Amino acid sequence: MSSEPSAQPTEPSEERKSAETPKSAPSPLEAAEAKIAELEAALKDEKSKYLYLYADFDNFKKRAVKERSDAMKFGWESIAREILGVVDNLERAVEHMPKDIDANLRTGIEMTIGQFRSVLEKQGVALIPAEGQTFNPELHEAMGQEPSSLPSGAITKTLVKGYTLHGRLLRPARVVISTGTPPASAS
Repeated sequence: MSSEPSAQPTEPSEERKSAETPKSAPSPLEAAEAKIAELEAALKDEKSKYLYLYADFDNFKKRAVKERSDAMKFGWESIAREILGVVDNLERAVEHMPKDIDANLRTGIEMTIGQFRSVLEKQGVALIPAEGQTFNPELHEAMGQEPSSLPSGAITKTLVKGYTLHGRLLRPARVVISTGTPPASAS
């Protein structure tokens, strides 16, 4: 074997020298341009945040106005339900009054019912049409079925009147629905 030393370079290669040398410091113009770019990016970010907050606040204002409007429209919903119960009872009383009752009493009760209805209408309460209409599960509650000459699914009777308050269901109409087959006639 030979005793010659191996031929390994003792100094780092030229490639490593060029990679390890520090870059020259940026010129003042380059530093200023970099700072301007950084500030423009920060300004753009802050402007974006501002626009987001402005839109969020605008949505908050719109939501508050709508909630206040809804509170005024629907705020007395529970009172309307109770008044409707009173109106229902007065109507039942008129229906079941004996024929020989004083006409003035009947007229007075009917006028009272009319006044209640007028107050309810002014507040946005509307009667749900029922008899002869097609059953709508969003407005009507089926209480039974009966044979009828009306088509299947048509409402034959209203057991309890239904109402909406500004288009929102206040109380469904309780109804009887036609099966679509006419009743068999007795011979």
